[in-house]
Amino acid sequence: MVREEEPVYGDKSILAIIPARGGSKGVPRKNIRMLAGRALLAWTVTEAKKSRYIDRLILSSEDREIISVALALGCEVPFVRPAELAQDDTPGIEPVLHALQALPERYDYVVLLQPTSPLRLVEDIDGCIAMCIEKDASACVSVTEPANNPYWMYRLSPEGVLRPLFAQDEIPARRQDLPPVYALNGAVYVARCDWLLKKRTFLSDETTAFIMPPGRSLDVDTEMDLQLCECLLKNLSAR
Repeated sequence: MVREEEPVYGDKSILAIIPARGGSKGVPRKNIRMLAGRALLAWTVTEAKKSRYIDRLILSSEDREIISVALALGCEVPFVRPAELAQDDTPGIEPVLHALQALPERYDYVVLLQPTSPLRLVEDIDGCIAMCIEKDASACVSVTEPANNPYWMYRLSPEGVLRPLFAQDEIPARRQDLPPVYALNGAVYVARCDWLLKKRTFLSDETTAFIMPPGRSLDVDTEMDLQLCECLLKNLSAR
């Protein structure tokens, strides 16, 4: 039940899209791999369906098996994504733009929820949506503090010699004095639909940030990521 003091965006129509193609190089059939007893995709569908703000949740996929799994989870699949938009080199924004143009209905906001963020919670989804609307921002994306601060990182010269990313006089000597930095975690992307269709990206100098804790920011890209998520989810369920 929504508390009276909490904002309700009944005047804003919000579409959420879960993109899940069949091909995956790092982790074969990644989106329907079992994770702590459930398909990877299921973790995102379950949390998205808890949202207080999302009006419609759909899946975008070209893969029949993934579509069947999504339907069984109660996720709507209004179309089959064209195969040419499900290639290894297809930009991530393309399935979102395709969905906005393929659906006859029009929405005020669109939310992109990648199935590779199984630790993301509904509070992260709704928090990002709320921030975008309340700040009257064109877009809002989730970020997290990285484990390694780039101020202490290096690149290699052609000769293999270490070169700091930042000038030495800009690098604090103590970790506590390092400026806070944030990295995209891939969990939640929100934008006004009209703006996104023009910009064709969630990221611009108009994009605001919704900060998520590192513990919910793991993006599954490798087998090791999958194993780590498995351990974390099993530990949480055992509590």
